[in-house]
Amino acid sequence: MKKGPPDRFPPESPGRGSPRRPWRGVLIWVTVVAAALAISSQLLDSALTTEDGFIVEPESAVAARLTETRLAPAKITELVIVGSETLTVDEPAFREFVGSMTAEISKLVPTHVEGVFDYYVIGNEAMVSEDRHTTIINVVMAGGLDEASENVVHLIEVAREASFTPDIETYVVGPASVDRDFVEVAKRDVLKGEIIGVGIALVILILVFRTVGAAPIPIIMAVVSVIIALALTSLIGQIYRLSFFIVNMITMIGLAVGIDYSLFVVGRFREERAAGLGKREAITKAGATASRAVFFSGITVVLALVGMLVVPASVFFSLGLGAILVAVIAVLAALTLLPAILSLVGDRVNSLRLPFLGGNRRGRGRFWIRITRMVMTRPLLSLALSGGLLVAATAPVLDLNLGALGIETLPDSMASKRGFQILESEFSAGLVSPATIVVDGDVRSEEVQDGIARLTSAIRQDPGYGEPRVQASEAGNLAVISLPFNTERYEGGGVEGVRHLRAELVPNAAIPADVYVGGGAAERTDFRDLAASWTPRVFGFVLGLSFILLMIAFRSLVVPIKAIFMNLLSVGAAYGLLVLVFQRGLGAGLFGFQQVEVIETWIPLLLFTVLFGLSMDYHVFLLSRTRDRSAQTQTNQASLALGLASTAGMITGAALIMVAVFGGFAAGELVMFQQVRIGLTVSVLLDATVIRSILIPASMQLLGKRNWYFPRFLEWLPDVRVEVPKPQAGTASNNNL
Repeated sequence: MKKGPPDRFPPESPGRGSPRRPWRGVLIWVTVVAAALAISSQLLDSALTTEDGFIVEPESAVAARLTETRLAPAKITELVIVGSETLTVDEPAFREFVGSMTAEISKLVPTHVEGVFDYYVIGNEAMVSEDRHTTIINVVMAGGLDEASENVVHLIEVAREASFTPDIETYVVGPASVDRDFVEVAKRDVLKGEIIGVGIALVILILVFRTVGAAPIPIIMAVVSVIIALALTSLIGQIYRLSFFIVNMITMIGLAVGIDYSLFVVGRFREERAAGLGKREAITKAGATASRAVFFSGITVVLALVGMLVVPASVFFSLGLGAILVAVIAVLAALTLLPAILSLVGDRVNSLRLPFLGGNRRGRGRFWIRITRMVMTRPLLSLALSGGLLVAATAPVLDLNLGALGIETLPDSMASKRGFQILESEFSAGLVSPATIVVDGDVRSEEVQDGIARLTSAIRQDPGYGEPRVQASEAGNLAVISLPFNTERYEGGGVEGVRHLRAELVPNAAIPADVYVGGGAAERTDFRDLAASWTPRVFGFVLGLSFILLMIAFRSLVVPIKAIFMNLLSVGAAYGLLVLVFQRGLGAGLFGFQQVEVIETWIPLLLFTVLFGLSMDYHVFLLSRTRDRSAQTQTNQASLALGLASTAGMITGAALIMVAVFGGFAAGELVMFQQVRIGLTVSVLLDATVIRSILIPASMQLLGKRNWYFPRFLEWLPDVRVEVPKPQAGTASNNNL
């Protein structure tokens, strides 16, 4: 068979001109960053939304569309809870207080509020608690959820001022106030994660480089990547509104991969300079080796994250898009901006060397060589122990319970959470997000009216629901039945209540029309079902693309199969730990995490795509250097030992940086992002230790030359190697070992 075409377009080629004209390259990037900052400051807020949407229409989306087009646009209702330990709603002082609050809220009409209704106006006893010490004021907000989330601050201010009244407390709770609190906590989490993650990463970089001069460069590269990705998000968001969670994703992934990619390139540049190459030659050699590895790692990360884009839900699309944007920018910066910076800085990357961190480089290489040889001496035992550990860590995933993390997971300091707790204890938390049953048909006909009557009667007899309220359109072609959930009966955001309506109550009513169950709980139910149905497809898509890429990069069938299997083990272990910590509460209190009943629905799929992409980094960097060594040593054990020794410091440092970044963000208060970041942290740690130091050496020793098995009928594929160093006697890398 004819050998595949050579690598005609090496990934390092975009940066070849940077060392020759470094100032021009840097100025271009500075201009782009300045423009990006201006764009983000003007457009980012308008590009983001707190609303969850579907790209295809499930039942809940059909219900929402019919209601909005035939009855009225969906309105956001906030509940102002007024309570007193000493006064009841029947006493004049309490009534006067509620009246004055209603009057103040009415001043917000029509700009921020469309209407306000209290117990004394409409006389609905359902608005008064059983002990008559608490009542509810219903406030209909102006605009959709995004507008209401902005306008609700005025309502909160009215309630805050009223709270200074002795013996009476007020709280605001509802979709808008809860969304606003989630956004506020998310912003705090980003800031806290940046401060902690960047600070620890800088210390690790100093330890890895053993010099202060080189340490800030990867931080700068990561910050540049984040800034530009946020600007691109701002522009894309003007066409398609993106989830506000995309900012958290861009910041977290940008810091992790931006620092890591630059770390490998800077490390290789310093290695080649130490071996005697000139500055420009060292940059070129780093481009032909480490930069190529960065390029292929970036492709792997992007291909894995593309799996998020195919899921027809806005939160998956937003998170996947954010991670892809920042990963692509990080790769481009490493290929073009970083060579220019290295050309300008030169040997000043070694300035402010810390002698007490110098150590013996040859000794560190020998340490990793000894570790590798110990594992490869007893490969079966090493494989059994390490593989058994990962399988055991994966076992708890059998108890994985997916669901929606709601208001109860907000920090106790948030006023909306306190309001929710009062609502739950005195009324029903289901009032915050009621169900809507939409009847699409001739609702004036006797048959449909009888069916609606049967349905409302069954609802009244079921203790899982509150009193239903029926509203029909003027045209008589639509009816909407609104009803709250009894959260004591249906926990977990009413998901089971929605399933009961869809599976039993609605079919049993036999309404001769199309009937759809909608509302917030129905949206969460449909989202869970959508994620479950798309998960196996995303898994297959990501695994298939990763296999093809690694097969071409390493010209081997065995390497990609092993890499995929090992990465699945690390992802499974991350899933298992989430169950142990968050569902079962093992060590949750020790680390300040909340024990919850569920893992957020979108997290397993997100973790799989992100972890699969990031985990491939270490395989690419380690095996690319190992393949390079095998061409020199011609022995499996020696090439792997030398490859591991020459990359151990960089890979360990890169893993610790990712752990620092993810751990910094895990210190935030939102449980859903604590789950994401702990999952990422554990998987990266396992990948950089158990898999890199034990599983890979043991499996490669057992397979020997079969590691590089590549059938002849595939020789037509392009020969695109990750590292293609020029053959030369006594290479710099060999001299250093």
